[in-house]
Amino acid sequence: MNYKYLAVIETIAIIALVAGVGILVTAPGQQTITISGTGATFPAPLYQKWSAAYQNITGVKVNYQGIGSGGGITQFKAKSVDFGATDPPMGASDWAAGDLNIPTCIGGVVIVYHISGLLPNANAKLNFTGAVIAGIYEQNITHWNDAAITAINPGVTLPNTVIVPVHRSDSSGTTQVFTSFLSNESSDWKTHYGEGKVISWPSTGEVGGSGNPGVAAAVQLNDNSIGYVELTYALSNNISYGKVQNAAGKFIDPSLTSLQAAANAWSFNLPAGNESWANVPSFFSLRATGVVPDDAYPITNPTYIIVYQDLSVISGMTLAKAKALAYFLWWGVHDGQNYCASLSYVKLPASVVQIDEATLEMVTFSGTPLITWS
Repeated sequence: MNYKYLAVIETIAIIALVAGVGILVTAPGQQTITISGTGATFPAPLYQKWSAAYQNITGVKVNYQGIGSGGGITQFKAKSVDFGATDPPMGASDWAAGDLNIPTCIGGVVIVYHISGLLPNANAKLNFTGAVIAGIYEQNITHWNDAAITAINPGVTLPNTVIVPVHRSDSSGTTQVFTSFLSNESSDWKTHYGEGKVISWPSTGEVGGSGNPGVAAAVQLNDNSIGYVELTYALSNNISYGKVQNAAGKFIDPSLTSLQAAANAWSFNLPAGNESWANVPSFFSLRATGVVPDDAYPITNPTYIIVYQDLSVISGMTLAKAKALAYFLWWGVHDGQNYCASLSYVKLPASVVQIDEATLEMVTFSGTPLITWS
């Protein structure tokens, strides 16, 4: 553990214990500091857990609303929140000098399904390939017992029922990750649909849901449906989810172990936090480099918090609030990582934490650094 980490944790601990001495705890007669953030639903369970824990430690309230990555970027750029959140890094058209990218955890997009009459074992995980998933969402594969599905699921009797694809109806980083994977796996998908937070889905036979919770609910409510959500939503809602074939040709069960293998491969040669991350590859696009581990789950992705390098550009921001935000983010990429596993996220690799530390040391208020060691 490095001395900078210890210095910050010691500062937070002292502030939490002695009300009114530091700037993070409300002193008698003072107004509670409240930080606002919004964006991706992918990491929302973790951010809400962080918020509760950090308030218990410091007295600072952190209100996070999961509205989708597109909404998070929009509100961040409008300066209507203190921080935004997005699953893919901001694209070239969104990122500007003075924006900071802070990876916070690693998660997996999993393929969930609700199939009536699945035999012989309703609890067995189905196998999927990128091409099959693309075919289902393109509606070229329309029934669960299609030969393309049964060929990769030997011994499983699938019903002759129409598949109901469920997708996000809002501007979604999870959709960006999912459709990027499909574009990487299927040239037909790439040509006709491509990738993005919002795409033109087939107009009939599909169901939309808002946020990861909306997709999870729609899959549960619709027989013979399929959808895509972050792993923690599948687990918390007890929805069946499948294995996905990786670049090594293996069908991989999404788990902390398989997500960690992917995270470790992704975490090299990343830019500084104050540079554009628009060209940082997703894990599954690394297959061309030959560094993809055999045991890695393919639809693995980091998620990001975005803040301004100088927080004084946000209307209503004060020095106390700015410092509270900077310490919250520092705490999140250190002690906050201990909450990841229980929610089925993977901790940041050490090399990424070091990038985050350097990034947070850049954060200022009217030019004054907020994370200091004196």
